[in-house]
This record gives sequence, C-alpha cells and structure tokens, in this order.
Amino acid sequence: MMNGKPYPIPETWTESSIGKTVIKTKQRDPRKKPDEVFKYVDVSAVSNTSFKITDAAPTLGSDAPSRARKAIQTNDVLFATVRPTLKRIALVPPECNGAIASTGYCVLRCDKTKVEPGFLYSFLITDHFNARMAGLERGASYPAVRDSDVTASWIPLPPLPEQKKIAGILSTVQRAIEEQERIIQTTTELKKALMQKLFIEGLRNEPQKQTEIGPMPESWVVVKLGEIAKIERGKFSHRPRNEPRFYGGEYPFVQTGDVSNCDGYVRSYTQTLNEDGLAISKMFPAGTILITIAANIGFTGILEFDSACPDSLIGITPNENVQTEFLNYYLITQQPEMDRLAPKNTQKNINIQFLKPWPLPLPSVEEQTKIAGAFSATDRKIRLATQKQSQLQDLFRTLLHELMTAKTRVHHLEIAA
Repeated sequence: MMNGKPYPIPETWTESSIGKTVIKTKQRDPRKKPDEVFKYVDVSAVSNTSFKITDAAPTLGSDAPSRARKAIQTNDVLFATVRPTLKRIALVPPECNGAIASTGYCVLRCDKTKVEPGFLYSFLITDHFNARMAGLERGASYPAVRDSDVTASWIPLPPLPEQKKIAGILSTVQRAIEEQERIIQTTTELKKALMQKLFIEGLRNEPQKQTEIGPMPESWVVVKLGEIAKIERGKFSHRPRNEPRFYGGEYPFVQTGDVSNCDGYVRSYTQTLNEDGLAISKMFPAGTILITIAANIGFTGILEFDSACPDSLIGITPNENVQTEFLNYYLITQQPEMDRLAPKNTQKNINIQFLKPWPLPLPSVEEQTKIAGAFSATDRKIRLATQKQSQLQDLFRTLLHELMTAKTRVHHLEIAA
C-alpha cells in the first residue's frame, strides 16, 4: 500500500508507489562457482556523501559472504536498508554491471516506461523519502527497514522528459562536485610529493650531504628547534577545566581540536574566555605556531588571530633567521615521528624538553621563503577547490529539494555544464 503524499505536485505530474515503477530482480549465489571472481558491493562500499559505489571488491566465489546474493546491473538503484538513515544510496555504474550486492540493499530496477533511473535515484536521496524510512526503522542495535517499506513508498512522477531533465541537472552538479574532489586529491598528493622533494633537495640543484636527519643540500645546516625559536607552553591553571565561570567572554580560546583539524592555519575557534578565564590562561599573538602536545601529538597550525591557549598546546615563535611558514610546513612533516616517539603514560604527551632538541634543516631565508611559497600555492588551490565543493554541495541540496517538490521547474532553470 502506498504511503501518503507529503507535498502537493503539479497537475502534469502523476504519483505512484515505488514498487509499481520497478521490475523484479534476481538473486544469485556466487558460491556455486567457487573459482569465479565477481565484484561484491557490501553495505560499506557506497559513500553517503557522494552517493556512489566507491569500493566494489573483487571476490572469489569460494570466499563469498552469505549476504552476497543480489545480482545488479547498470542503472539499478541501490538503497541500503540496514541503518537507512546513513543514506547509502547509489546508481549502479557500467563498471559494476553483473556485480553482486549485499542483501543489505534494496535493489530497484526501473521500468523505463514509467521512471528514469536517475530520477528514482535522486528521489531516494531527498529528505522526504529518508524521513519516511527513518520512521519505519525496526531494531535498536541493528536498525533496518524492509525492501517492502521502500517499494511501498510514495513517489511523484513528472512526465519522462521532465524526469530526465531533473536527473540531468542534478547529475551535472554531482559531476562538478566530483571534479573539485579530484582537484583536492591530486593537489594534496602534489603537495606531499613537493614536501618530500624540497625538504631534501631544495630549489637550487645543489650537491647533497648526509646529516643526522638524512640528505640535504650542502649549503643547508641542521639546527635544533630550541636554538631558532622561543618555545612556550599554554596555560589553564584551574581544574576542572570545564567550569562555566571562565567561559563565554570576548577572548578566543584555541584548543587541541582547533589545531589538529586545521589545514596549517588556525582560522577558527569553538570556545572563548572571559576576563577570569584569561587571567588563568596564556595569550599568544597572531603568527605564533601552535603545536599539540597531548592526546593528538605534533599537529601544528599558525594562529591567524591573538588567542589564549591551554597547557595542551605549545607556542613556537621563530627568530628572524627562520621564516614562520617554512618552519610550520617542516613541522607538519614531523608529526608522525613525534607521535611515534611521544612518551606513553596514561596517555601520549610531549613537552618543551621534548621539542627543544628536535632537529630541522635550515636553508637561507630567501630559499625558505620560496619553498614555503610553493607549498602555499598548493594550499590555496586546495582551499579554493574545497570552498567550491562546499558551495556545489549546497547547490545540489537546494536543487534536489526545489526540483523534486516542483518549487522550481526545469523549464525555468539552466545549469552550465
């Protein structure tokens, strides 16, 4: 039985249950062909951010899990009925034609005389449909809906040409989101390769020399962090730390998470101190390199504003012979080693004495500036692509709602490819 209509639709649209727009699919047991390799789409193989199959694992028939039963083909629509609020939804691409999906999916194969696969796929992503599925979940520890819950659900049906246009517009925005993701991934890989190269070879094609921290250009020297920078610990002397009377004032209070989650620059904060809180903390000026020393070890970021900091952070202020960005980028490369060497008591932590003798390579200020500039250029490209991706994701959510509820009609809308 079709559940109720959640919003009005235009007179030119019809309505149906999903079950009346799809055709029956089949199951297949890959264990009957134990030597045959097949692609297996388990529930974790679908991304709930890109709504795509991201990891269809080649699997030998003899190794097939008992849940590998649902035969799928190009343009089938998958909806994970296990923990449905996670929104694991995908349109099967050609490279997964003939794969087998987990029984944790409802597999919907469109009757193309009634519904366009891209339209049905888009409808399953909508808040309206997912709120309906959330209301039908059964089971506390392993919440799920049944395939029949999905197929009984209401769906609006524009004329097929309009369905295709709606699906096409949304697909265009999704491709643009994916393009920004590719830019982010390739630029991140480029930055990593640049760091490995420039901190060893420099920019001037100099002969190399061996040092305690590995090869480096002959003109560079190895210095200790404590020799080229002032190192000061943050402060928050009151225990317990979370006493409300110290918070909610005008002074930014950067904490470990603000640094470990930043992109090399601390641009935001989630907590503030009042005058009483500031009196028991320590203020660091903009331009200070902060480094995490407890729990999350060795993550760094340059402060972009004056901020108070707790004793789980250390502030590093380099002298005039050291370019701040250069030092910060080098320290970023050292995070895994710092974490590995951190003393383990009740939890990992490091201190000023741990950091002072930390060795680092030091070229001329001019070369430091150029190297840091190369890394900054890749960071700017990553930031720009991340911002564009976020804007496109917002656009996708808006268009999905507007087009599916007919608040915006496709003949009123054009999206550049």
